[in-house]
Amino acid sequence: MSFFVGRSRPPPCVLGPRSFRQPPDCGYPGQMSSPVSLIEFPADDTDRAARFWTALLDVSLQDREASEGQGWQTHTGGTELGLHPRGKGPGDTVSLPYFAVADLPGALARVGELGGQVIHPGERWAVCRDSEGSPFGLTTPAP
Repeated sequence: MSFFVGRSRPPPCVLGPRSFRQPPDCGYPGQMSSPVSLIEFPADDTDRAARFWTALLDVSLQDREASEGQGWQTHTGGTELGLHPRGKGPGDTVSLPYFAVADLPGALARVGELGGQVIHPGERWAVCRDSEGSPFGLTTPAP
């Protein structure tokens, strides 16, 4: 918040090559809707990680429902924070942003068409890698 003190406008967003269009409200907090629905963190010590994130962000973590997978997460209705034991699976070793999509099968097809890779497909969520190898997740609302 202190970044905006004494400034009339925030700096322009940097989105990469000119072929990308910059949203008109880019940089103004709270004005642009986000497709990020969940940011997931694996933990070696889940109690320690839960203490860290709940104290840092002043949020509470609840047990996940069966459809949400293993671990705990916030249930705020906005971008959620998830926590689970670190494992060896495709989404278990690094933090992952999960992007909400209306058509998960269609989005998974586009991942491959755009040079990415689907690592772990699913009916409600999937783990992928982008064209540069960075992991991310896709999710869709429950039916």
